[in-house]
Amino acid sequence: MSDKKVLLEIKDLTKYFPVKNSLLFKGNSYVKAVDRVSFTINRGETLGLVGESGCGKTTTGRTIIKLYEPTAGDIIYDGVDISKYSQKQMLDYRRKMQMIFQDPYASLNSRMTVGDIIGEAIDIHGLAKGKERMNLVQDLLKKVGLNRDHINRYPHEFSGGQRQRIGIARSLAVQPEFIICDEPISALDVSIQAQVVNMLEDLQNDLGLTYLFIAHDLSMVKHISDRIGVMYLGRLVEIAESNELYSHPLHPYTQALLSAIPIPDPDESAAKRRIVLEGEIPSPIDPPPGCRFKGRCKYAKPICNEQDPELKQMGKDHFVACHLY
Repeated sequence: MSDKKVLLEIKDLTKYFPVKNSLLFKGNSYVKAVDRVSFTINRGETLGLVGESGCGKTTTGRTIIKLYEPTAGDIIYDGVDISKYSQKQMLDYRRKMQMIFQDPYASLNSRMTVGDIIGEAIDIHGLAKGKERMNLVQDLLKKVGLNRDHINRYPHEFSGGQRQRIGIARSLAVQPEFIICDEPISALDVSIQAQVVNMLEDLQNDLGLTYLFIAHDLSMVKHISDRIGVMYLGRLVEIAESNELYSHPLHPYTQALLSAIPIPDPDESAAKRRIVLEGEIPSPIDPPPGCRFKGRCKYAKPICNEQDPELKQMGKDHFVACHLY
C-alpha cells in the first residue's frame, strides 16, 4: 500500500472528556477515550478499525470528522492539517468527509421526508435547486437500491436495512471522497448485513471512495478492509494488512479477538483453541501506567508496568505496540 497516495494522516490523535465532580471523582478527571492514536489511510483503500465496546474506535471516527473537537494531535487531510479548523472553516471539508452512523433510525429526522433528508446537504452546499435537486436525490436513491418514488416517504415507513441505505445516500449527496462508516451494519439483521457491505464495496469501486470502517464483526471487517487496526482502551495496539493480521496476529489482545470468531464447521470449531482473557478492563478515567493490557495478559513482564509500548514495525506494513517484540 506504500505506493499509494496518503489521503488521511492521523498523528497522536487524543480526545479526553471531562468528568463532573462527584463522590467518586473530584477535581480534574477525564475519560481518556482516545489517547495518542496514529495511522494513515491511503486514497481508495478501506481501513478497518476493531476492538471491544468502549475501546474508543467510534470516538476516533467522530473526532477525525470533527464532530468532537480533538484534545490534541493532528488530522492531516490531503496534506492540510484541519485539526484546529473552526466549524466555518470545516464547511468545505464537510463535502469531502462524510459519516454513516450506526443507528439508521436515530440518525434520520423522523419529521423529514427522505427527499429532504438526502437533499439537506445539497441545499447547505448550494449544489442544486428545483428539478435538478429532485433528480439528484432520486438518482442517489436508485444508487443505493431504493425506488425513486420513496422520495416523499418518511423514515418510519422503511425497514432497518432500507433506513441505512437512506443514510448512505445522504452521505453520498455531496460527492465526498472519504466516508467514515461507524458500525453501519451492527443494527441490521444478519441477512441484510452482507447486502449493505457489498453495496458499500460497489460504491467504493464506482466512485473511488476511501473508507474508515469501524466495526466489531471481525469476519465482516476482514471481508471489506485492505488494512485493519486494533484498538484497546483508547490506544492502537496493532495494525497490518487484512490477511497478514488474520494469519499472523502478534499482539496478545489481537490473538484473543481472532480466537473468538465463530467457525461454522463444528469439527473445526471444536479443534480451535479459544483464548479467554481474564481480569477486567481498566477504567479509561484512570488507566494504569505502562501497558494498558498488562492486567489481562499472561505474557506480562516487569517492563510492561513501567513503559507504555509504542508501535514498532515487525514486517511490511505490520506494526504492533507490545514489549514482547
